[in-house]
Formats: sequence, structure tokens, C-alpha cells
Amino acid sequence: MISDAEKGNDEPWRVKIITLFPELFPGPLDCSLSGRALRSNLWKLDTIDLREFGEGAHRSVDDRPVGGGPGMVFRPSVVAHALDAASAGNPAGSEEWPMIYLTPRGQPLQQSHIESLARTRGMTLLCGRFEGVDERVLRKYRLREISIGDFVLSGGEFAAFVLIDAVVRLIPRVLGNESSAIEESHSESLLEYPQFTRPRVWQGIPVPETLLSGNHAEIAAWRKSEAERITRSRRPDLWQKYSAGDKHSRSLDDHSQELDDRETER
Repeated sequence: MISDAEKGNDEPWRVKIITLFPELFPGPLDCSLSGRALRSNLWKLDTIDLREFGEGAHRSVDDRPVGGGPGMVFRPSVVAHALDAASAGNPAGSEEWPMIYLTPRGQPLQQSHIESLARTRGMTLLCGRFEGVDERVLRKYRLREISIGDFVLSGGEFAAFVLIDAVVRLIPRVLGNESSAIEESHSESLLEYPQFTRPRVWQGIPVPETLLSGNHAEIAAWRKSEAERITRSRRPDLWQKYSAGDKHSRSLDDHSQELDDRETER
């Protein structure tokens, strides 16, 4: 959980979304925890219609890829105008307000990235479609590329739902029990331990006796042991990181350094 002191200001956390389909939002973000937080002004959502920056009589936003191939690519001029509009009123610097392009080729999203984003003033998300975005505008505006998994979606809007929900739940006062954000999957590179509730016995299957002991130290030890067991069997990659003592993944800011290195090599 990110505290108010860590966040460093009293303004609600804000997200600006550049999309061809602004009508998709807030969508599922208007429900449950994120929806209540939105209506309580704990966070704000702005959509920017990419079509408004389209060119020509038909407000075209894309063109054929240079070099041939299927699909269409967002024009750099169109995306640049949308990014400029989204930047109005934002604090200077990527630390306070990162700009993110949601793409399958991006850096895999991890909980440490979510925690870092929850400490910012807000973020701008560019939702891709078709074959993607002209590489030149991505480099010029130093967009951080993020992927929510090794699969392809119809557009970045669906990835945006995932990313926003993950960040919003870490905003102060969104969760009723702040420890819930700490004691859950991926908070320490471990998957979550098994959970149980009443009745004590269901269809002949009892709740583990340790959880009924009232001994908090034993319960904590059991939960950690189970989290380690599940992580070791289901996610060897996380288990290796946990075993090596690497509790914190690379910061999203490392991506900016990658862009610099890549530009230098050219």
C-alpha cells in the first residue's frame, strides 16, 4: 500500500488514456473498488480521442507500413499531437508522470512496476491498434513500453484496464484493509498461500489445523511455507528470483536507459 506521505501530494492520482475508442472507458473500472474510488475522487480518468487528431477529410490516423506487410500503422504526426494534448497540465519529467505505450513487445509488467506507478502523480497511456505505432514517435517522446503478458489483444485498451486497476488499488484509502495490498501474490516474489473460510469442515475436507490454533507465529510460518511451495511448483521463474534474494524487479525507469543505449548504437 502506498501511503499519502509517500505519494507526496493531496491531488487525486490521474490517468489519461489516448485511444480510438474512448467510449470503452471507464467500463469495468466503474465497478467495485476502482469504481467507488473513482466516484470518491481518489483518482481521475481522462480519455483523449485519437481520431480528433486525424488528418484529412476522413481524419485518418494510420497508414500502410513502409516496406510492405499486412495491417496499418499509427502515423507519428497523429500520435505526437495526441501526446502533446495529453501532456497539457502535467508535471515535467517522466518520474512524476510517465507516458506508457501498451504493447506485446514491451517490458513484462510486474508488481514492483505497479508500486512505482502508484507513487507518481499520474500517467498517460497510449493504446495501440492494428500493427502498432510508428517507431519514431515512440523514441522521440520516450514512451515506456509495457506488456501484460505473452499474448496479443485486439488493442491496448484491454491492457489499460488491467494496468489501471492494479495501480488504483494501491492508492491510499482505496482498500479498506491496507495490509491486503501487502500480503498477497507477487508482493515478495511469492504467489499467495491458500485461503479458507467457514465452515470448519466442508464436504469432508477440514480447514488445516494450524489455522485454527490461534498461534499467530505458527500461522504466519505455515502461510509462508505454503506460499513457497506453490511458487516453487507453479512459477519456477519467481522461485528463482525469490531464492536469489532479488525481491525487487528492475524499475520502469531502466527502460529509458535502454532507449538511450539503443539510440547510441544506431
